Amino acid sequence: MGEGVASMPGSQRRAVLRAAALWLIFLAPFFYLTYGTANWLASLRSDVPNVAFGWERHIPFLAWTIVPYWSINAFYALSLFVNDTPEAVGRLARRYLTAQVVAIACFVAFPLQAIFVRPPTEGLPGFMFDVLGGFDKPFNQAPSLHIALLVIIWDHWRGRFAGAARMIWHLWSALVGISVLTTWQHHVLDIPAGALLGLFALWLFPSSGKSPLSGFRWTAEAKPRRLATFYAGAAAILLILANLTTCRSGAGLLLLWPALALAIVALGYAGAGEAVFQKATDGRVSLASRWLLMPYRFGAWLNMLWWTRRLPATVKIGDGVLLGRFPERKTLSTIATVIDMTAELPGLVVPGLAWRAFPSLDLLSLSAGRIREATLSVEEARRHGPVLICCALGFQRSAVVAACVLVRMGYAASAAIAVAQIRAAGRPVHLPVEAYAVIDEAAR
Repeated sequence: MGEGVASMPGSQRRAVLRAAALWLIFLAPFFYLTYGTANWLASLRSDVPNVAFGWERHIPFLAWTIVPYWSINAFYALSLFVNDTPEAVGRLARRYLTAQVVAIACFVAFPLQAIFVRPPTEGLPGFMFDVLGGFDKPFNQAPSLHIALLVIIWDHWRGRFAGAARMIWHLWSALVGISVLTTWQHHVLDIPAGALLGLFALWLFPSSGKSPLSGFRWTAEAKPRRLATFYAGAAAILLILANLTTCRSGAGLLLLWPALALAIVALGYAGAGEAVFQKATDGRVSLASRWLLMPYRFGAWLNMLWWTRRLPATVKIGDGVLLGRFPERKTLSTIATVIDMTAELPGLVVPGLAWRAFPSLDLLSLSAGRIREATLSVEEARRHGPVLICCALGFQRSAVVAACVLVRMGYAASAAIAVAQIRAAGRPVHLPVEAYAVIDEAAR
């Protein structure tokens, strides 16, 4: 495990314990009050639906799995006290709070119920089921708050264990996740909905860096506003479809995943910027971003394949410099460094390959400073071998950097000439007229 509370300096340890205790004093009553209220409101209704599949009747009831099911309560409290700083305590508590607030709002607005009746149970499991039944009625189904909190707690501990202990933690977490079904507390579709909520909480309060929304400022530019409107509209349509189709089949809940992904992208264009993708300078993305935005990335990948289907993956534009679409592993065998201009696509981990990312939103113009930064990185990387400059298609974001490189290397006297040379090499370039002046400025 990482540094424990016991090994901290006294003042830091006291600060962590104080912050954890204060948050727990707030969170525990808040949970039971709001969770119970949502249950009570649902119990007043006579038309609470369910989203169970017929085949779920074959899921066995395993009374003993109430033990791992209940264990999340202990980990919920303990996790607050296992942190290195009061700020880390606050981050975890905000993740808890986010999951609870969103889940309770869903329970009140769209209540669902479990339809399976548990058989009589004796012994310790029977006692635990009796205690659980005292406050947990057969409502509050999707998203599963149990699963949402499990995702948050699993992520909190996985980096603190190593070796066999980490494997045991993964197995126990999996058992806790399965237990929501084998205790007949939840139906199958509650699980992905809960996992989505847990990942959203991790995304909103990341372990490294600020919240992706902390620097949000409504954009004043027309193009990003149009793109934000487009993605927000698509997300809204998916939400409406999810609502309509769930009435006939619980599978409609799965539309919440692409809806959330598009809503996050909309926030990026509206003012949050490329931070919504949580992509680091080495090309890696956070776990939450990788999963939450997977539907959008899948669409971006299909779009890339379509537009570049008749084009070579890369073209040579200068001595040791290539330009192309986002690469596949098989095209990287002769490349020493990738200069990646995408925000939306995770970098590839290839032995011996250097990956340098300059995350930028698709279809938006790059600033002269950003172009110059990437260009200087290309110049430095050329000393170590061939360099690939790429974005999703290789038509815009990477093309402006490639044009700037050509000007600085002396292959072209201006951005306009550089772009013409790239087109002659076989790579389409789609840039607005004003981009040429920005490239020339960056090349100085």
